Amino acid sequence: MTAPVKLAVLGAGLIGKRHIEHVTREPDAVLSAVVDPTPAGEAIAREAGVQWFASFADMIAVDRPDGIIVATPNQIHVKNGLEAIEAGIPALIEKPIADDIASGERMIAAAQAKGVPILTGHHRRHNPMMRKAKDIIDSGRLGRVLVVNAMFWLFKPDDYFDIDWRRQAGAGPVFLNLIHDIDNLRYLFGNITAVQARESNAVRGNAVEETAVILIEFENGVLATASVSDAVVAPWSWEMTTGENPVYPKADEACYVIGGTHGSLVIPSLDVWRNPAKRSWWEPFEKERVEYEPQDPLVLQIRQFCKVIRGEEQPLVSGLEGLQTLKVIDAVKRSAKSAERVLVS
Repeated sequence: MTAPVKLAVLGAGLIGKRHIEHVTREPDAVLSAVVDPTPAGEAIAREAGVQWFASFADMIAVDRPDGIIVATPNQIHVKNGLEAIEAGIPALIEKPIADDIASGERMIAAAQAKGVPILTGHHRRHNPMMRKAKDIIDSGRLGRVLVVNAMFWLFKPDDYFDIDWRRQAGAGPVFLNLIHDIDNLRYLFGNITAVQARESNAVRGNAVEETAVILIEFENGVLATASVSDAVVAPWSWEMTTGENPVYPKADEACYVIGGTHGSLVIPSLDVWRNPAKRSWWEPFEKERVEYEPQDPLVLQIRQFCKVIRGEEQPLVSGLEGLQTLKVIDAVKRSAKSAERVLVS
């Protein structure tokens, strides 16, 4: 029987605590340490019954895990990643993989040079529903996919913005939320080549956007629209429609609609709409709901990380994939600022 993989979690904030909980319940893994300089981090380590360290350097001097999960603030993702690479330890780094493109490229290059696996925490790719959706699209059942509409509409309450950094540039729904949707779309349809975006902060007036609309061009010719807002009361978002995270209320609505020449697909319900005979706007529709087995994608992500560490699989979401998604978000922000179409580098 294979021994459990030793994992340390860096960062004991909201997502860090979820990783800690999942690692402690995972038979393939054992939580070896919590690394977080705060008293809260020390308390969480004590509660989990594992070692606590204030920094990666403190940990590596005492104990060497098989892998680390980086859930620290965005600004130190690259620092933590480079520490892991230097030590030869595989790392699963929460999104965004870096807070700027150049730093992300430097980290990925270092990982490739040393042969150290770096994964990005775009966990939604592990969701069985998403994998089933990709199977439907790739099978040709929809014909040639031409158009996609993606929505992230919800309302973040006023007290969410009591924390200062959430009112500042870089903390809006484009960087914090749309990045997940962009990664989902890249997973389903491939590389994005260009974007054109507009932003608004008309309601709260903070330094950061609260609403944005984006035109997206894919390498394969698919065209998409994405609209995001954290200032509207609405159920049309991944959070509100998938039931993936139980803290959000679930609505039987759609967050993505995908249109092809022979049929259309709704996510997350996986309803496929087709004309049963002749394709025509005068013909009736048939609707089929494709079944799948729901599983927690955070659990599946940790299991896959363990397999990557053991050399049994390649990363589903590599560091390079995370960097490519970040480049799209960077292009969105540059387009919104310039009011021009921007090519994705």
